[in-house]
Amino acid sequence: MGPDDRYTTILLDAMRTSAKYQPKFGLGRDISLNEFEALYGDDPLYSWIGLDIPAMYSAHKAAGGITSIYRQLGIGCERLFRTLIIDRFDLTETQANWQYTIRGSDDRSRTLKLDGRIALRHLADSPEKRRMEEWLQGFKRKLDVKSDIGGAVFEVRQGYKSKDSKRQNADLANATNAYTQRYLPVLVVMSLQLDTDLRKRYEAGKWGVLSGSIVSDDPYYSTYAFCNHVINYDLKQFFERNTEHLREEVALIIDRLLAQQ
Repeated sequence: MGPDDRYTTILLDAMRTSAKYQPKFGLGRDISLNEFEALYGDDPLYSWIGLDIPAMYSAHKAAGGITSIYRQLGIGCERLFRTLIIDRFDLTETQANWQYTIRGSDDRSRTLKLDGRIALRHLADSPEKRRMEEWLQGFKRKLDVKSDIGGAVFEVRQGYKSKDSKRQNADLANATNAYTQRYLPVLVVMSLQLDTDLRKRYEAGKWGVLSGSIVSDDPYYSTYAFCNHVINYDLKQFFERNTEHLREEVALIIDRLLAQQ
């Protein structure tokens, strides 16, 4: 299997999970169409006004399935990005992952992790290492970071427009822990779906932020420019080479998701 086949498989395998999505209707398990018709048919109000029809099941399935597609695309992007840094920097799976342990208010330990890591100490003396060192120094200047940095840790998302303050605060806490371990935290967004206010807030919190711009050639702004100039892999061309295959496969996933059964 060539690199393109391997990378498309990583992305699509995550998304294929969405094709199996079934709504739970508050019961904590997947509910089939027949079970839905019995559940809603036995409810007097829903039966009286006609909510127990197959089209209603399809609407629930589509609504939850859309969320599932975005979630699984995010998981696929995370796995693809981590595989790229493993392949291009000759890292092990352990080296490419980063996690840390904190103690919560209930005095229980929790392990938190980000989606990727490139530590300079893991890189052999090579052009790859020198590119990474130069990029880190450039980001330090951009973010006005004064502390010593020995690598970067990455949070990868397909898009990010959520206004969930709890999620944002957790990310900002991740940044604090990253800096204590001499890592620059970097938010990697694969699409253009990044809220401008979110970018500003993360950068104010000393996060590097990369978005899915294919117009910008700035490796401190664009995910694809970073991949091209620092990782030394043209991720934009990968997607362009494989777009027909990816579109066909995702169309099948969506068709299966929208089917009633």
